[in-house]
Formats: sequence, C-alpha cells, structure tokens
Amino acid sequence: MTVISDQEIADFSADFNTNSKNQVASRAARRSGLLEASFNDRVSERLNHVFSTELDVGGVTDQKHSGRCWEFATLNVLRHYFGKQNKVKDFTFSQAYNFFWDKIERANAFYNAMIRLADKPLNDREVQSWLAFAGEDGGLWSMAINLVKKYGVVPSYAMPESFNSNNTTGLIDSLARKERKDAIALRKLVSEGSSQDELEKAKKHFLNEVYRMVSVALGEPPKKFDLEYRDDDKKYHLERDLTPCEFVQKYFKDFKFDDYVVLSNCPNHEFNKLYHMPLYDNVDGGDQIKFLNVPIEYLAQAAVAQLKSGDAVIFGNDVLKQMERKTGYLDTELYQTDKLFGVDTKMSKADRLATGEGFATHDMTLVGVDEDHGHIRKWKVENSWGDKYGHKGFYEMSQPWFEDYVYDVVVRKEFLTDEQVKLAEGPAIDLKPWDNIG
Repeated sequence: MTVISDQEIADFSADFNTNSKNQVASRAARRSGLLEASFNDRVSERLNHVFSTELDVGGVTDQKHSGRCWEFATLNVLRHYFGKQNKVKDFTFSQAYNFFWDKIERANAFYNAMIRLADKPLNDREVQSWLAFAGEDGGLWSMAINLVKKYGVVPSYAMPESFNSNNTTGLIDSLARKERKDAIALRKLVSEGSSQDELEKAKKHFLNEVYRMVSVALGEPPKKFDLEYRDDDKKYHLERDLTPCEFVQKYFKDFKFDDYVVLSNCPNHEFNKLYHMPLYDNVDGGDQIKFLNVPIEYLAQAAVAQLKSGDAVIFGNDVLKQMERKTGYLDTELYQTDKLFGVDTKMSKADRLATGEGFATHDMTLVGVDEDHGHIRKWKVENSWGDKYGHKGFYEMSQPWFEDYVYDVVVRKEFLTDEQVKLAEGPAIDLKPWDNIG
C-alpha cells in the first residue's frame, strides 16, 4: 500500500490546469451548484404534457415529511378505482389510518422475529437487519394491501392527517428506540428459558405500550364512520355507520386484490424467478411480500396494457436520480455531471444494485403514457409531494429513465405471460434481509 506523494498531487494539479474548460466549469459549479451548472434544459423538448393514453384523475396528494409513499401510492390506486366507480374523482382516503395499523402490525412482526432469532448473537447479520428496520415507515404495495385486507380503509375526513403523520421523524425514532430495548428484554427471557406463554405475555405488554404511543401521536382510528360525498354530477350520497372493513367489502368487492403481481427488474438477481422478502412481511398471517423478477421490457408492456385498460399502475423507483422537483422532469440526460467533471460514472443497473448505488427509494403512480407506433416516449407520473412541484404535482418520465431507475410495477395477472403467471403462483425463493432487490 502506498501513500499519495507530493509529486502526485503536483501532477493532479497540473492536469487540472492543462484544460482551461476546467476552470470555467469550476466557476459555474461554485456559483450555482453542481446540478444547476450541469442542468440540460433540452429535455423539455421531449417531456411535454401531452400523452396518447391518459387517465382522468383528480388532484395529487402530499405525504409531507414522511416515508409513506407506498401507502399514498396504494391509496391513490384505490381512490382512482373508487372515483371511477362512483363518479367522484377527488375523493381521498386516510393515509393516517393505515399508517396507524402499520405501526402496530410491524411492531408485532419485529417482536416475533426477535423471539425467533433470540438464539443468535446480537451482532448476527439477520438480527442486525431487523434491529435496523425497527420503527421504519417505508414499505411496499403488498404491505399496504395486507393492511387494507385486515383493517379496511376510511375517508380522509374520518382520520385526517396530523403533525405526526405529516412529519413521522419523532414517532419512528421513538418506536425504534422502544422496540430495540424490548428486543433485549425478549432475548433475555428466551435465554432464561421462559415459556411460550411468558413470552406472549411480555410481547402483549410491549404491544400495548406501542398502541399507546401510536394513539398519542396519531389519535385512535375510527371504528365506524359515515360515508358522505357529492359526486361529479353534484348528487349527494350518505351512508351511515360503516366499519372500515365493511366499506372495502362493499365498495371494492370487484377489486381483486389477489390478482395483482409485483413485477421487478433487478438484474443483479436471476430473471424469471419469484423472490420472497421475509423482512417485509408486515402482517403475521397476511400475504408474503413477493416479487417476480423479469427483464425490463415486461414491466413496460404490462404497465402500458394496464393503463389502456383504464387503471393506474404503482411503480417503485430511485426517484432522486436525475430528477428535478421544480419541473417534474425524470430523464437520464437531465444532469450532465459527467461532462462537467470530465469523468465517466455510468454503471449498469446490475452493478448499481450490487454496490448499493441503486435501490428503490420511492413509490409513485403511472397515470399516462405517450406512444408513437408502439414506441414508448414518455410516461405521466402522479407523485405524492403536493401540487407545488412538477406540473401541478404530476411528473414527466422518459422511457430511458424508466429502464434505468424503475425497479418494479404492480400489475394484474392478465397482463403477464402464461409462464409468468405460473411463476407468480409457484414457490418463492427466500432472500436474506440484506439482499438488494431494488
């Protein structure tokens, strides 16, 4: 191993000053920032606001300072369905309601895992993965559907947003700290030879405390509510004393939750395989969190087909890559930092996943696509960051960005190949908590 010598530093400096363009680039970058100095405004020529297929949806939602994009995206799909069925496109559901139950269910899954893994050392990689995941508010479509199936949904007015649902930092930090402390206590009980009944009693005590914490932060969820709205034809509707589950059973009876499959595109794992992520199984007794890994063209084909059928598509993506909030552009040529630096940082999707450079950080909803004789040019994206960004809250995404930074789409089985349907219904390969599958 060698150290950097004074001569090498002198060589680096001489190389930098050999090209006068480096000084020009440095002045621009220092003055306006790297991203602004490398911004490519020519992408607007292909990212306009016109789409050959476009759903008729209302305004956007706003997750504020929280990691609940997965719940917002899921409830956006459900509200679009409800709006189409009942002619009320701006009707919204309560994200706070499902977020409440996610905290309870995820704490239960965490405690069960800590009991199951109690014989392993605290620095075991799987134990550490669970400890790192404690209190988290991020998630996935399948996790949200598990909550909907068990607890139903309510209108946004039945359990409105609050400071702590809009800004989850305080709650998730408190929950993580508590759950990690409880993990130590559960491990100690196991090591002392406590019976299953004693462990269940301790777990119930801890869950009761978690329920109290979440209720203080968010308020208790409603047990019943009155469904009241005026549709797009100005007709008034009122139905009293619905439970959240009754609401789903009545108004989503034709929404076949089990017909949906998560198609993933993670080329660092073998294609045409069904994978299971046990770490994300948020509801004990609920559906396992699975992904069918296929080449990217199948994600695009299925998403287009579902949009043309009139339904929105949830997709997981690495939103902070090559994105500008102000314009709402998502394009691989948006920031040309490599040209600014004079380097090449281009990596394959597989290499980005394998090295941690790439992973899904956000869920959004596809509500439109623009095609030219079957060639996809761009997509219309519904985000959950409010209407101050993008085009009134909607974003435009190029097809190259889709190929590079989209990791999964949620589509119905009817838009898969026969082989893919069989794979999706077959046995899944368990992944380790640290496996990066986007």
